[in-house]
Amino acid sequence: MLDYIALGILIFAAITVFYGIIVIHDIPYDIAEKRRHPHADAIHVAGWISLLTLHIIWPFLWIWATLYREDRGWGFNKHAGVVQPEPETDKDSTTDASIAELKAQMSKLSVQVAQLQQTVNQSAGDEG
Repeated sequence: MLDYIALGILIFAAITVFYGIIVIHDIPYDIAEKRRHPHADAIHVAGWISLLTLHIIWPFLWIWATLYREDRGWGFNKHAGVVQPEPETDKDSTTDASIAELKAQMSKLSVQVAQLQQTVNQSAGDEG
């Protein structure tokens, strides 16, 4: 009778270890899914491959999965995706200054266009 109980405990332990290894190898994939990692599928496949490599690459998969965060991308910069609010300014004066700047740029461009037209006309006159 004790032989059957020991056999049952041995089978239960083997199944528990087998499924435990599978669950542990999916941890990097779960992390990648939670962080919406762009390489989540590759991490999942590499986790299964790590079973064949005797778990040598598994710690690197964990690191790979934790390097990416949706809010700040790759790396550790905490302020990468944060948009800083613009300081309050007088919008009318800013708009007027922008319009004046654009008008100045347009007048410079019109002078340059006129110079280019003269150059083209002179080149055409020299050839003909």
